[in-house]
Amino acid sequence: MKPRGKWQGMWTIARFNWPFYLTAAIFLIAAVWGIFWFNALLGIVLCGFVISGCLYFLIGSLGVSHQIYDRSDLYRWAWLKRALNGANRSSIIFCHSGFDDTSLSLRKNLDVEQFVVLDHYDAERMREPSIRRARKLFPPTAETQKAPYDQWPVADNAANIIFGFLAIHELRSEAERIAWFAEARRCLRTGGRVVLVEHTRDFANFLAFGPGFLHFHSTASWHRCWEKVNFQLSDEFHVTPWVRIFVVIKS
Repeated sequence: MKPRGKWQGMWTIARFNWPFYLTAAIFLIAAVWGIFWFNALLGIVLCGFVISGCLYFLIGSLGVSHQIYDRSDLYRWAWLKRALNGANRSSIIFCHSGFDDTSLSLRKNLDVEQFVVLDHYDAERMREPSIRRARKLFPPTAETQKAPYDQWPVADNAANIIFGFLAIHELRSEAERIAWFAEARRCLRTGGRVVLVEHTRDFANFLAFGPGFLHFHSTASWHRCWEKVNFQLSDEFHVTPWVRIFVVIKS
């Protein structure tokens, strides 16, 4: 397994969402040209606003992505000590929704033998072009098992830890996410935990990603989902201002 590159996370985001960045770049070039073409003050001011918005999107979102995915502790795994906090690590399930550049690194860091990777990708439900591009660039690993979000190929009480890593927000409705937590509860042993890593729909993510923050779910929504199936919140903390870790326990 190759180590992550210094700019890998940022370039991965750019590749998955290149139409948005290309559009912003085109508008930026057009607005710069417009500054010199327009004679009217209003036209120049409007071009100035367009330039500011494009630069904010290009530099802001890519800069934040670099900070999160390349420079923070997110992929260096220091936060695992707090999230796992002495938990039994003998059996782990890692869940993703079509894009997985994480499970191999996590498995190596945890050094466990029983490590199951489940892929919840559903082409009918998850139609965003960025997910399809991600799947083509990073196809599932050979040992990955296809798993509907509400029907996992895992026995009852089989796992100690379940990871949902920047993936479960692709289940767009609360009903789908509740069903995911219900399956997690079925598969976990008593005292087992779900470690959920997610961006949330909050002010920090709005500043970073603009309207794109609506693709994430609020903290209150996540709480409602696991509370419906009687998980207990054990811990909640940030890795960077933009990524939140939730740890919930099956009692």
